[in-house]
Amino acid sequence: MKCRPVIPRAQARADVDEAIAWYMKEGGEAVALGFVDALEQAFTHIGRQPATGSPRYAHALNLPGVRHWGLNKYPYLVFYVERPDHIDVWRVLHAERDIPAWMSELDAL
Repeated sequence: MKCRPVIPRAQARADVDEAIAWYMKEGGEAVALGFVDALEQAFTHIGRQPATGSPRYAHALNLPGVRHWGLNKYPYLVFYVERPDHIDVWRVLHAERDIPAWMSELDAL
């Protein structure tokens, strides 16, 4: 099965940087590297099987096509849209955050 490129937007990259910094401070290097590994696994999964992500927030936020996939062992969700030639990652958010409020900060679609 072919894996499409997974391309995070600037806001998604900022979300990841913030999470890594927090894990480095609170849990140390091993925990932060575990987060990076879990994120890479999630990106690989959605690159291969994008339709397996949940459309739950697409309906709740009226954002057609938005799906999310959770990281293993870390409480983060990857929000993305499947494009013909790549996976467009919009945000990487902690699952306990106010998802509708954070998703409203999206750049122009």
